[in-house]
Amino acid sequence: MTQLHALVVYVPDTHLEALLAAIGDAGAGRIGNYSHCTFTSPGTGRFTPLPGAEPFVGAVGAGERVPESRVECVVEEEMLDAVVQALGAAHPYEEPAFMTWPVDGWRR
Repeated sequence: MTQLHALVVYVPDTHLEALLAAIGDAGAGRIGNYSHCTFTSPGTGRFTPLPGAEPFVGAVGAGERVPESRVECVVEEEMLDAVVQALGAAHPYEEPAFMTWPVDGWRR
């Protein structure tokens, strides 16, 4: 059985659909005979760009709040690098906030 990883990423709502397509096309969210399986929930991203940053939204030194979505899915270990690369290419932020960790998966 292939090792599964959970992937969670936060993305501005303006780029949600493009990111979902990019990571799904790269192999994220494959469960059995289904692809592009994700769960999304709304929220607010908060950050302050530091000197040297080139923010997509906001200005250096000013706190910012952005409507974002939390995207959750599973990724088979051998596809994880490609999915993370696709995530980085589709995400508008300089430093996308994301995390991964191994999970146990149920297979028929």
